[in-house]
Amino acid sequence: MPLTRAARLVRWFTSPFYGQESSYWRAVTVCFMAASTFWLLNALNKTYSTRITYPLTWRYDTTRYIPVQPLPSEVAVNVTGRGWKLLRKALMLDVKPAEVPVSRVPTATRFVTGSSLRPALQTAMEGMQFNYILTDTLWVEFDELITRRLPLTLSPDVDGSALPYAARFVPESIAFRGPARTVNRLASPYPVHLPKAPAGSSDGAIIVPIGGPASVETNVQEIQVRLQPRPLLTVPVQIVPELNNFPVGEKFGFFPATVTVEVQCFPEDTARLNLQELRVMLNYRKLTAPDSSLEPMLVQAPALARGTLIKTPAVRVSRVR
Repeated sequence: MPLTRAARLVRWFTSPFYGQESSYWRAVTVCFMAASTFWLLNALNKTYSTRITYPLTWRYDTTRYIPVQPLPSEVAVNVTGRGWKLLRKALMLDVKPAEVPVSRVPTATRFVTGSSLRPALQTAMEGMQFNYILTDTLWVEFDELITRRLPLTLSPDVDGSALPYAARFVPESIAFRGPARTVNRLASPYPVHLPKAPAGSSDGAIIVPIGGPASVETNVQEIQVRLQPRPLLTVPVQIVPELNNFPVGEKFGFFPATVTVEVQCFPEDTARLNLQELRVMLNYRKLTAPDSSLEPMLVQAPALARGTLIKTPAVRVSRVR
């Protein structure tokens, strides 16, 4: 019974629309669009208080400083304004970003408080009343912008062994420009990784792209590498590993007591090869059980070494009671 009543009600409501000509529907459509337009215009003329995100632009000395992380591009605020202004902001039509000045020494700035953004937002917002900021703090980090030129060297193979080639690079050095902390950590000479180790006795030139951290720019995107096959000498070294993060006051036994490392170099470099620069470490935090094994880690290689290979795969560690 309820379904029957509902069906009758629907037929009664829709019966005037059955059998109408196309001109009738055009008139209905025009009336509907006119009513919608008047409703929209009326709504846009009203005043609203709402939450929006407002764009920001940062002012600092770009020739001396660089942001370590991308700077916030907008901030959440509460504003009051007519619908027209809010619609223009939503569509980003002729919106003036708020300009946020950074102190004279941006590297000392770690955050910007919401209260310090208020003057910039009030100045930028035309036709809208700024009420309050919904974000308490914007986190920023700057570093000095520096340029460092580094010589190049051929990178060892994946396993640490040297490639049997002498390399000539064009250009011979590359300028790296970016955050000081990142650029100063780059190795000197800077290792160039070949896409694929050349075979045979080829002495042709190879075009190699230059990699590096994402925040660092280089003055060239690729270099030319000319390889010449060279014999390598392998020097075996027995070294006592350094201990790192081991508990103070406890004694441990190690087997074997020394680690075998093969250092590879060109024949003319053997006389100047300083094996005292070789450092190997055992890290206690890598220990999975009280009586287990640790993998030796290479910490430092001699400056003239073309490759290093740790031949001792593991050192057994046991507590001495």
